[in-house]
Amino acid sequence: MCMLALALSAAARAEPAPDLFPFEVSYDASMEKGLSLNGSARRILTSQGNDVWLYRTEVKSFIADLDESLTLKWEEGQVTPLKYRYSLSGFLIKDRKQSIDFDWEAGIATGKYKDKDFEVELEKGTLDPLGFQVQLHQDILNGKREMEYQVLDRGKIDSERFAVINDDASLSDDSQSSLLKAEKVREDSKRETLMWFDPDKNFVLVRLLQVEPDGSEYKLELKNVGLGG
Repeated sequence: MCMLALALSAAARAEPAPDLFPFEVSYDASMEKGLSLNGSARRILTSQGNDVWLYRTEVKSFIADLDESLTLKWEEGQVTPLKYRYSLSGFLIKDRKQSIDFDWEAGIATGKYKDKDFEVELEKGTLDPLGFQVQLHQDILNGKREMEYQVLDRGKIDSERFAVINDDASLSDDSQSSLLKAEKVREDSKRETLMWFDPDKNFVLVRLLQVEPDGSEYKLELKNVGLGG
C-alpha cells in the first residue's frame, strides 16, 4: 500500500501544467479614499490561435477609465509576453500611458512610460504587469503556493512575491464554497494586497482588496464569470 501511495504521488507531480482557457470575468470595483467611488471592471482572456493569447483588463468609473492589454505566448506552462499596452485617463487626473514590446530573439524589451523611452535587457522568465497575473492564476491552479516573478514595469525589473495564506470562507450569503486566500508579500511596507480565488470556478480571482498606507482601500468583487472550454 505504501509503494502504491508513493507511485500515485509521483504520478501526480508528473502531471503537466493545465492549459490556458478563455474566460470573461466582470467585477464591481470600488475605492474608498475620503469618499466612495464605484465602477466596474472586466478581465478577458481570448485565444488568438497558435498558442498566442490576448489578455485585457478594463476598469470604468466616474472619474477614470483604465485599459490594459497583453499579447502573450503560452508554452510549456509559462507566459511569454510579446506586447503590453496601458492607458489611464479620466476626470481631474493626469493621463498615463505605457507600452512595452518584447524582442526575445534579441533579448531586449523596448518601451515608453511618461513620454520617456526605455530599453531593458531581458532574462528568461521576465514578465509584465499583466503577464504575471496570468502566470499567478495558472500556478495556483497547478498547486503552487509560493510564487516569485521578475516583472518589467516602468523601465525596470523588480521581484514580485506571492504566497497562499489559507482557505477562507466566502463572504457571500449565496455561496459557502471555500476560497483560497493569497497575499502579495512585501517587506517594510504598509501597503497590503489580498486576493481570493475560487476552486469551484477554476481558481478565478473572485475578490481583491488593496489597502494603501493612508488607509484608503481599492476593492474588486466578482459579479459574473464565463469560462471557456
